[in-house]
Amino acid sequence: MKKIDLPLILDVLFYTACAWFLSIGVLRYYRLPLALSVSVCSIIALAAGGAAFLLIYSKHRRRALTKAEQNRKEKLMLHLTLERPNRVLESLAAAYRADGKDAAMQEDAVLLEEKLLVPLFTMQPLSADAVATLLRRHGEQPFALACNALTPEAEKLLASFGRSAVRGDEIFALFERTKSVPEKLICGDIPRPKLKAKLIRTFSKKNARPFFVSGILLLIMSLITFFPLYYLISGSVLILCAICVRFLGYA
Repeated sequence: MKKIDLPLILDVLFYTACAWFLSIGVLRYYRLPLALSVSVCSIIALAAGGAAFLLIYSKHRRRALTKAEQNRKEKLMLHLTLERPNRVLESLAAAYRADGKDAAMQEDAVLLEEKLLVPLFTMQPLSADAVATLLRRHGEQPFALACNALTPEAEKLLASFGRSAVRGDEIFALFERTKSVPEKLICGDIPRPKLKAKLIRTFSKKNARPFFVSGILLLIMSLITFFPLYYLISGSVLILCAICVRFLGYA
């Protein structure tokens, strides 16, 4: 079953509702009959929603694809960071061989077409101190560094010694291209927050102030808008939510 693109639906509903409320405010300001105003506003809102859908659909699809790829890349990088060094070497060598290159494992590196590839995957961008340690260990022997990311200082230090780096984007592209991503990734199936956890976070006591401020602003807006009923209702609801969250919410 195809996954529903919830952000796209919410965006379309938002623009549709905005068009409806703006239209009803203008038409009622000019004293048009209520039934006629509602009918015309509904047509305008549907047209605005359809136009919004056509304009932002492709943008949402590109964003969803990029987000999915980024999620897969982060899982792979986390796996390579937490995996045992010998298995990281095995995975890299297998991926490069699947890409049609000569690759063989050595003690702490992969011999890739007569050039060493030294993997060092870390949670944070690799520091200049870590690069200096590798340079000291390998001396004059040329090598390329496989890592997730580099700090600007580490990148400058590596370039000053004529060494190159294979970063996380290239590693991910290699594994995806050769279909070498391990079937079972370490921490690859981290469960999403459950509904109860989301409710606890939403209705925590610290959110009482944002609810209250938003409600007050909506009530103030009802004094200067053409169609105050929406602002009066939503502002009152937010203030009631602020009171409930303050007294009954989670600490």
